Amino acid sequence: MSRRPTLVAAVTAALVLPLVAACVPNDPAQPGASAGAGVLTVTSTADACDVSAAEADSGTVRFAVTNEGDDVTEFYLLGDDGLRVISEVENVGPGLTRDLVVQVKPGTYYTACKPGMVGDGIRAEFTVNDTGVEVGPTGDTADQLAAAEASYVAYVKDQVGSLIAGTEAFAAAYTARDDETAKSLYADTRAHWERVEPVAESFGDLDPLLDLREADVEEGATWSGWHLIEKDLWQPAPDANGGVTYVPLTPEQRDAAAADLVTYTQQLVDEVNSPDFTFEAFQIANGAKELLDEVATGKVTGEEEIWSHTDLWDFQANVDGARVGYEVLADVVEAEDPELADTLATRFEEIDALLAEQGSLEAGFTYYDQLTEEQVKDLAAAVDALSEPLSRLTATVTGA
Repeated sequence: MSRRPTLVAAVTAALVLPLVAACVPNDPAQPGASAGAGVLTVTSTADACDVSAAEADSGTVRFAVTNEGDDVTEFYLLGDDGLRVISEVENVGPGLTRDLVVQVKPGTYYTACKPGMVGDGIRAEFTVNDTGVEVGPTGDTADQLAAAEASYVAYVKDQVGSLIAGTEAFAAAYTARDDETAKSLYADTRAHWERVEPVAESFGDLDPLLDLREADVEEGATWSGWHLIEKDLWQPAPDANGGVTYVPLTPEQRDAAAADLVTYTQQLVDEVNSPDFTFEAFQIANGAKELLDEVATGKVTGEEEIWSHTDLWDFQANVDGARVGYEVLADVVEAEDPELADTLATRFEEIDALLAEQGSLEAGFTYYDQLTEEQVKDLAAAVDALSEPLSRLTATVTGA
């Protein structure tokens, strides 16, 4: 299971790194009106997102995010349009603190906490003042990271190209009422999505439009995307549907769901192939960690593909995407922290070996509901073992 190096080696180019971010340990700063190169505290509750300063100087800024509410929360730094995700820290449980480190250029941003991880979040404007100091790496490291960014962008374009082709074939089968063919295409096509999902998240609403689970749909909202169709293909019995008999989508609803899936996927393709699209080194590194978080919170628990039980296909694709993210940055990691590079290589090999015991993307995997408790436990332990060193990736490659 060594497909990733071929994908990474196939692409080259050069970009510019305007900002970097990471999740690393730090000591909280005292609250104040503004921050220079220090630490800002963020306190998230059910109805508040209290940031200790509304502005900071350009360069390195640390956010120490503490969840004092009862629900899991997230913290975002958003661009000036309030949609583009600059960086985020997810799955902050009640009573926990997680840190976000960003190196930001001057400008207007927004902070946002999302208690319960739903909705638009509790937002506030955040200003970064110009210190006149260049933000980001310089010299050989900057060149290496620019090459890494170019490689990753090419990888993403390749994946979304395969995604739209597969999605169109899947949608055609579904609208033709050829459910068996649609089922056979479902997991393989979604693998291309799962490898690059952090890219979709950076474009605002595209991720929920395409990949929202029913349990996360807000009251009154319209549900769309893969999991709406998944449920219609693998129709649940009443006991798996809140005690209610599932009502299949009408032919008109099926056509609309398939059309939306293709339309939103094409929007992703258009965004990625835009001449000004970039995905910067901090986003690649943070995205690798986000993909492992996706595994931990959805795939290894069986909550992502709750009707089809194709979670291990997603699991492998997430690991693939995380590994590509690491490998394009590996030269910098090996120079800065050889021990971390060795650890990451070993952990990726271990998790791939465990997945290989259950199948492959090419031949198919064991369905999640057929796994034993011990197998799930072993997979979860492998995710945990990889997650900790992967959380140090961004800080290592950016020097934050």
